[in-house]
Amino acid sequence: MLHPADSTASGEGSEHKLTEIKLKKGEPIEKALRRLKKRLDRENTMKDVRARRRYEKPSARRRRKEKVARFTAMLKARYADM
Repeated sequence: MLHPADSTASGEGSEHKLTEIKLKKGEPIEKALRRLKKRLDRENTMKDVRARRRYEKPSARRRRKEKVARFTAMLKARYADM
């Protein structure tokens, strides 16, 4: 069965709910893995893990978020007419 238990992160005492999927009766493991990957994608879990691999200065984080916001605004403006 693919379901990590709930864990409490040490250090700051914050709790993290780990993603859990239950294997359905007779379901192939490949299909369950596909469901797990989709759920991780929807929850942005992997994105968060990759972002926390190394320290990012607050100023760099702010610049990155501003860049994403500018790009998103540009796309919205470009496709607003359609």
